[in-house]
Amino acid sequence: MLLKFPLQRFLIYITICLIGILLLNHFSTIFIRHVPSIAPILFPTLTMFLMVFHTMIAVFMVMKYLCDRQRLYLMAIACAFASSAILMMGTLNSYPMWFLCGAASEVNYNDTLIFYFFRNIIMTVLFIASVGLYAIKSRDMHSTRNHIFILCGIFGFAIIMLILSWLYSSHNPALSVHLVDNATYQYSETWNDIMNWALVIIWLVTLFTLIFITRLNNIFWYSGAFFCACYIFTLLVLMSGQDTASYSWYQARLFETISTMFLIFVLFCDVFTLYRQSNTKYLNSYQNSIRDPLTRLYNRSYFYDSFTALQASIASGNPVSVIVSDLDHFKRINDKYGHLQGDKVIQFVAKVLQDSVRQNDIAARIGGEEFALLLANTDAEEAHAIAERIRLAIGQHDSNSSQDKLPEPITISIGVFTVTDLSVPVEECVRRADEAMYRAKGTGRNRVVVWE
Repeated sequence: MLLKFPLQRFLIYITICLIGILLLNHFSTIFIRHVPSIAPILFPTLTMFLMVFHTMIAVFMVMKYLCDRQRLYLMAIACAFASSAILMMGTLNSYPMWFLCGAASEVNYNDTLIFYFFRNIIMTVLFIASVGLYAIKSRDMHSTRNHIFILCGIFGFAIIMLILSWLYSSHNPALSVHLVDNATYQYSETWNDIMNWALVIIWLVTLFTLIFITRLNNIFWYSGAFFCACYIFTLLVLMSGQDTASYSWYQARLFETISTMFLIFVLFCDVFTLYRQSNTKYLNSYQNSIRDPLTRLYNRSYFYDSFTALQASIASGNPVSVIVSDLDHFKRINDKYGHLQGDKVIQFVAKVLQDSVRQNDIAARIGGEEFALLLANTDAEEAHAIAERIRLAIGQHDSNSSQDKLPEPITISIGVFTVTDLSVPVEECVRRADEAMYRAKGTGRNRVVVWE
């Protein structure tokens, strides 16, 4: 069954392309026409930057593939940009002594255009290959053997194109193609009437293939489609001039460079998004590891780890109080109203405990209906007052005031112990508070007992 074409995404893409290309074209035109004095070195300088940008993108794609082997389609894009960077080295070789502002007559514009043609061929074919691999990424094809076979095909095609570009440039007299006259700088009819239009058509095929297969599912494919549109516009800019001495020659390369910078910016945004998602997952995972799933109070392990960390505070003379509490007759509530209602009671009590302590204090569930509080820099008198406030807060609620969380009024027994020196181990501190809590239960329940 064919999926409905995402018209809304396509309209968003068209809007982005129109605005982006118009802005980039406007700024590139202004720049080129206002700084003609740097024209001799502008093209090779932009080519050098473009080579670095394409290398960065290729490395980025390889790294993403190594992080997730299910994204084999990224290797086709990586190979496309890596091959493009290599061909730009050939372009720089066509500008001898460019960094010393060499004479224009020394430039081999024909080789430059040949390398440009093969760059476009490699990128369009490998972009289409990437889209095809993306379309079948969910299939059972991600074995080592299949990856090696596909990667060999991708690299083999790129190597063949690189060799052909080298042979068709000035390095093999037997193979040559005339695209521009190095003496008059005029484009040949082969370039103007055939090859330039052929590249436009190939990029259009690539663009529509990308849109219809990926359906612009995410920002990555949005940026890929925008990149295709920019290359089509670059070719149209080249068509507007008749020779390599015109503004269009430099404007096309500047436009290509700026659009590639935009793609890198999008990739950085993608990295930031992935980092944020990963960090959020890590934080959620960490919180789940230290919190009780029912009450979201801290768990027993975190309680003891926090108590151990507070020993430095105790050594400095700051008292630390431990409060251990247990619900009275909780088994009767479970037996009479069911465990689901019992869970609601525990959640209600946990909320009261959390609201009764300071932000830096630790409220934990250390047993079924047993809770513990860790109060830093709190003496015995203050801890007793806090425990009494908790006992009264829980005892004053009934079914109505608790919004049916409590099926009937409940009470709680609380034990308190305050440690002032390091002579008492952490486990012993908790045991003493627990013993005080059992004394409270043994003397009638619903009360606070301080360990002595």
